[in-house]
Amino acid sequence: MSNILILNGAQPYEFAPGTLNAALTERARAALEEQGHAVRVTTVVEGYDANAEVESHVWADTVIMQFPVNWMGVPWSFKKYMDEVYTAGMDGRLCAGDGRTAEAPKANYGLGGTLTGTKYMLSVTFNAPREAFDDPTELFFQGGSVDDLLRPIHLNAQFFDMTPLPTFAAFDVMKNPQIEADFARFDAHLDAVFAEAKDVAA
Repeated sequence: MSNILILNGAQPYEFAPGTLNAALTERARAALEEQGHAVRVTTVVEGYDANAEVESHVWADTVIMQFPVNWMGVPWSFKKYMDEVYTAGMDGRLCAGDGRTAEAPKANYGLGGTLTGTKYMLSVTFNAPREAFDDPTELFFQGGSVDDLLRPIHLNAQFFDMTPLPTFAAFDVMKNPQIEADFARFDAHLDAVFAEAKDVAA
């Protein structure tokens, strides 16, 4: 089995206290531990030690980032976590520079990552409905996908040479929640992703 780090990046607000992201985090922890994986969970708003978090990234075979999409990105407290933890890891533990060299200062930016072989998965919750994505007639996202919107987060992970797993998303969670259906889809998503990872490892 493997080592899995789950990051709960929810930022509680009065109108959105983060209970769904906490429930998805706990659901993933319980399911993956039942499969025999070693799991560490960091709930960002409860505090963290940056160096310990870097070491958890090094330890992990897979990092799951669980968060609500706030204003088209991660919540501010999760962005602060990334700023502090990822900067601390630029000492060679997460990346050895930005990939460029003195001999080729304009080439290979973003290719200095040292987490080769580590996978990551985004699991996100949206106020937006599913129908807002992948449809060119919807004017706001103009046909863009969830992963198009989350491209900066993907690039952060890929800066450290991490490999993406399929993204999970729960939609319309405030105005038209379908929580039990989302839980069922999430369980199936985890089963599929980690069964596939197990097959690849075998």
